[in-house]
Amino acid sequence: MILHMKKAQLNGVTVLDMKGSIHAGPDCRQIEHETETLIRDNHLRVIFDLTNVTHIDSSAIGSIVRCLTRLKTHKGMLRIAGATGMIEHSFKLTQLHKIFEMYPTAAAAAENLPPSEPHGAKNN
Repeated sequence: MILHMKKAQLNGVTVLDMKGSIHAGPDCRQIEHETETLIRDNHLRVIFDLTNVTHIDSSAIGSIVRCLTRLKTHKGMLRIAGATGMIEHSFKLTQLHKIFEMYPTAAAAAENLPPSEPHGAKNN
C-alpha cells in the first residue's frame, strides 16, 4: 500500500497522520521532506501518527530517527502515536522505544507537550 500523509493541528501541535506502508526510497524522502517543511514553517512540535501504518522497514526507521534529530537541532520535538503490532515491535527491537516518546493516540501525545522555543532562540 502506498504511503499517504495528512497534516492536521491538534492543541497547537502538528500531527502527520500516515497511512499505508513506509519503505526505502520515495516514502522516506516524503517523510523527511515534510519534516523539513514543518521546520522551515516553524512548526517544531510534531507527532507522527502511525495508527494506520501497516509496515515499516529499516530505512523508514532511519528516516524517522533523522526527523527526530532535525527537529531537536531546531529545539523541536517529535512524539510517536499509535504504533502497534509490527510497528511497535520494530521500535522495541531497535531499542528506539527508549529514545522516542510513544503514546497510544495522537491526542494522548499532544497532552502536556511543552511549548517549543522560537526557531533560532538562544539560551541565556
